[in-house]
Amino acid sequence: MTALWLAGCGWRSGASVTPEENVGAVPAYNTSRMSIATAKPVDAYVLLGGRIKTCWFNPNAPLFPEHVYRADVSPNGGKVKITIHAKRDLGRAGKATYIIDFVQQGSRTVVTTRNRAMTPEQAAKMQFDIGRWKSGQTNCSKEWPKVAAKPEPKPAGQ
Repeated sequence: MTALWLAGCGWRSGASVTPEENVGAVPAYNTSRMSIATAKPVDAYVLLGGRIKTCWFNPNAPLFPEHVYRADVSPNGGKVKITIHAKRDLGRAGKATYIIDFVQQGSRTVVTTRNRAMTPEQAAKMQFDIGRWKSGQTNCSKEWPKVAAKPEPKPAGQ
C-alpha cells in the first residue's frame, strides 16, 4: 500500500518510492491503493487525470497507442473512475484493461488502481508514473522501470 498526501501545488508522499529507487525494479502489482489527504475525488482526478491524458494519450506521441482513456465523474464529484480500454475500430473503447478509482473516505480520497489486462511492463510503467506525479513531478517520462519477477511458489511439502 502506498499513501499520498496533497499539499500545496504538488504531491507529497508518505511511503513512496524514493528517487534513487526509481531506477530499480518495480513490482507489477495488479492492485494498488493510495490515499490523498484533503483532496476531493474530483480534485485528485484533475491532477492525475491531466497527467495521464498528457503523458499516456497525447495525440502526437501516445505512450499507449493501442488503448483509449475514458473517465466517469459523478455529478457531485464525490466519485471518479478512469478506465483504460483496448482500442477497437475507429478508436472506440473495447475491453477495460486498467481501472483507477477515486473515492471519498472521510477527509481523504482513496485512489485504487487495478490491472485487468495490461502487460506487467505497462502496469509497472503506470504505477511508476503515478508515483512520480504524486511526489510532485509533472513531466512525462519516457523511462520504463524494470519489472520485478514474481517469486516462484514453493512446491508443497518444502
